[in-house]
Amino acid sequence: MRERYALMETRERKIWYEDDLFWQTFESEMFTAERLDATPQEVDQLIELMGLQPGDKVLDLCCGIGRHSLELARRGFKITGLDRTAYYLEQARKKTDSEKLKVDFVLGDARKFCALEEFDAVINMFTAFGYFEDACDDKRVLLNAYASLKRGGKLMIEMVGKEILARIFQKRDWHERDGRIFLRETEATQDWSWIKNRWILLDDGRQKEFSFGHRVYSAVELTGLLKRCGFAEVKVLGDLTGSPYDHQAQRLVTVAFK
Repeated sequence: MRERYALMETRERKIWYEDDLFWQTFESEMFTAERLDATPQEVDQLIELMGLQPGDKVLDLCCGIGRHSLELARRGFKITGLDRTAYYLEQARKKTDSEKLKVDFVLGDARKFCALEEFDAVINMFTAFGYFEDACDDKRVLLNAYASLKRGGKLMIEMVGKEILARIFQKRDWHERDGRIFLRETEATQDWSWIKNRWILLDDGRQKEFSFGHRVYSAVELTGLLKRCGFAEVKVLGDLTGSPYDHQAQRLVTVAFK
């Protein structure tokens, strides 16, 4: 193994979430064929959970390659997709053009983006929250989302909750897909408020490695933060089907009402 993967790419990198190389390297791990195929069903579920109506204006916050944005646009919703990774947005725009869909993809930072009372709904999917070392930045993102919603609007956040992560926690794991080997090392730190990750990809004789961290929230912590940002009511669910957030929950889903 050491001889085969002797060539390792290393260099000084930006903060991980600002480094396009990170997102390019692990794109196939984040957006597997199975995950892409599940998108229409996920959109069915979020439409029902949020009570979205045809023609509603929706902000897909941290939209990545735009899989939810595109599916919502196919169903007649007016979509804005925000992300800071130009590489992902280029792919999303190509797909939009090829299908002749209308989506406003915006390159930007969720800490800075705010469109006052513009949207009926904001969605933040697939654990795209909690990346910043300063917890005040997480609050800033939610304050922007709150300000961007119309009165009566809703924010959905879908992520891996702290309770779920503790239940399924593995220090190390790995798998192989299409001849590429992906290894992951995880550590809970700062009294279980911060997760440190080390991801390694072995591909065609090369080893690419990234270390990064993100904040992890329990249901009560995320609910409290949302209420401190002005949301009047928060529903907590265990997945997009609306199941309870209990010992069998698969995801932490919050729907917050302005």
